[in-house]
Amino acid sequence: MKIDLDQAYGPLIDGVFETAGAHRSFAAVDPATGQHLASIRACDEADVDRAVTAAQQAGPAWRALGQQARARLIARLADAIELHGERLARIDAHDVGRCISEVRKDYQTAVRHYRYFAAVIMAHEDSAREIDGGYAIARREPLGVCGQIIPWNAPAIMAAFKLAPALVAGNTVVLKPDENASLSTLELGKLINAIFPAGVVNLVTGQGEVAGAALSQHPAVRKLSFTGSTEVGRIVAGVAAQRLVPATLELGGKSANIVFPDIDDLDAVVDNATFAAIHNNGQSCLAGTRLFVHADIFEAFKQKLVASFQRVRVGSPQDENARVSCLVNARQGQKVLDYINLGIAEGAELLAGGGRAEVAGCEHGFFIEPTLLLADNGMRICQEEIFGPVLSLIVWDDYETLIAQANDTQYGLAAGIYTSNLRHAMDTASRLEAGSVWINRYSNITDGTAFGGYKNSGIGREFCRETLNAYTQVKTITVQAQVPDSWFAPL
Repeated sequence: MKIDLDQAYGPLIDGVFETAGAHRSFAAVDPATGQHLASIRACDEADVDRAVTAAQQAGPAWRALGQQARARLIARLADAIELHGERLARIDAHDVGRCISEVRKDYQTAVRHYRYFAAVIMAHEDSAREIDGGYAIARREPLGVCGQIIPWNAPAIMAAFKLAPALVAGNTVVLKPDENASLSTLELGKLINAIFPAGVVNLVTGQGEVAGAALSQHPAVRKLSFTGSTEVGRIVAGVAAQRLVPATLELGGKSANIVFPDIDDLDAVVDNATFAAIHNNGQSCLAGTRLFVHADIFEAFKQKLVASFQRVRVGSPQDENARVSCLVNARQGQKVLDYINLGIAEGAELLAGGGRAEVAGCEHGFFIEPTLLLADNGMRICQEEIFGPVLSLIVWDDYETLIAQANDTQYGLAAGIYTSNLRHAMDTASRLEAGSVWINRYSNITDGTAFGGYKNSGIGREFCRETLNAYTQVKTITVQAQVPDSWFAPL
């Protein structure tokens, strides 16, 4: 399927797309082939200021539109994304390097997300209670202009996570996509522009240290939402603290995935654990990158896991049968290779993969073989986020030691458990320091389930009704039937 793209893209500000200028642009490049896809304008502080001003001016009318009308527009956007999903998925496959079969599912998830919030906003009700002589009403009101910054690894889902709850709650938005993956979000902007009033959603493009910093620091932005690395998340949190505005942060992870010896189907667990580690080329904050397998089944499990990793098809992002494709850029590819070498230097045993794969027609790309390392939990490869198709395999035999090691990381985004024993499942889930714990199916994120992390994996929850609370603030109104008797009457 041939993808027609504009030669030049720019920010969407107040309903107008501004094309890239040659002196202020950067290239969108296919990471697999090195093909130049388009030029994108690099926004500066003045551009961000105009976008925030547009959002601020659009705010009163958007808020006054009401929940039902806003929900209908969000539902229309979901329909439009569903209609154009194949084209948008192809754009992401070219722009980010992910397998087309995966990215299609991202857009299905995004559509469900918009529809979920279009529905759940109707249940986001104000509350009232009787007080002496009257009533107290607690109203949920939008915060105002929301500054949102998303990463490159899953643009469709990340945009939906940010836009849907903010918009249905009555806020206006300035969203910055990552400079490594801007094209599908800008094309999404075309759909948004045909549905929403001008200024309600604005898109700014460019470098994080310029456009992202200007957006975070803008005095008219009343809410920050960031998904990305823990290091940058700390910066965003610091800016939010200085400005006294709320922030939602979804950051890094080094998730533990635990296999008990009582599992019923060894092959099924091996397959799911493989998926947990290498889905999205391993470029996922929630990836199950530390796999703890009980000693009683370790050897049999290891043999099957090695075979599973070795049969994964590495191919072009456009290959319908590929399950691993190229990393987002050469810098990320080299980083992953360096971590693999570091692990081996630390004493990890290489069981599968470990090198760069060659894919015909995609020689430019960094394709990393699905890599399996027998490791110790104290190694850096088990403590630091690699963001590539690399899995650390760890043996366990003592339950208390297992729990201690599973929690022995700065992160706490997600965890997995495989067992046929309900007590093992629930007791372990309650003791794991993770925002999501998936039992017998990794990455089981369904509509309305809260997603977010403990510890250095972030603050706040997305994809659930509670998210609406993060995009609103409470106003208390008390109503009395009559003015009370004077308390300051003269004696």
